[in-house]
Amino acid sequence: MAKKPNDNDVAFIEALAELLSKQSLTEIEVNRKYGEDDSLNVRISKTQNVVQATVTAPVMASPGLITSAPTETSNITGDDPSAHPGAVPSPMVGTVYLQAEPGSPAFISIGSVVAEGDTILIIEAMKTMNQIPAPHSGTVKRILVEDGGPVEYGSPLVIIE
Repeated sequence: MAKKPNDNDVAFIEALAELLSKQSLTEIEVNRKYGEDDSLNVRISKTQNVVQATVTAPVMASPGLITSAPTETSNITGDDPSAHPGAVPSPMVGTVYLQAEPGSPAFISIGSVVAEGDTILIIEAMKTMNQIPAPHSGTVKRILVEDGGPVEYGSPLVIIE
């Protein structure tokens, strides 16, 4: 049975999200231990104008076994980049790399002109490096991911107009 977040936890998460915005931070992670079998793990990360908070709490999987499972996710958005007609969605879950290898130049930068089929980034999934091509020609207006950061299926990667 999942632990229901109490009002203090919700206020704490809201305060962390506000701190993230005020201090121009990109990520905050806090692990609180309330007792031996009770804890609150919060990770809030920000990409451009999107702040996402994921909370995990102990869950009894079987008698005596405690695991963590997500219990609440909230998004605070100013504008939705995924709704932009030039948004390039992630075709898979994985880790994003903006360059072929450390120290090499990035595939794209804001203002870069790309042709359809040009590699714009790499997503590592299951130890396989997958080159992600530009779906159409245009100019890179926004890069919505960080090098080495996680990405989910369907989340916007870049905006090409």
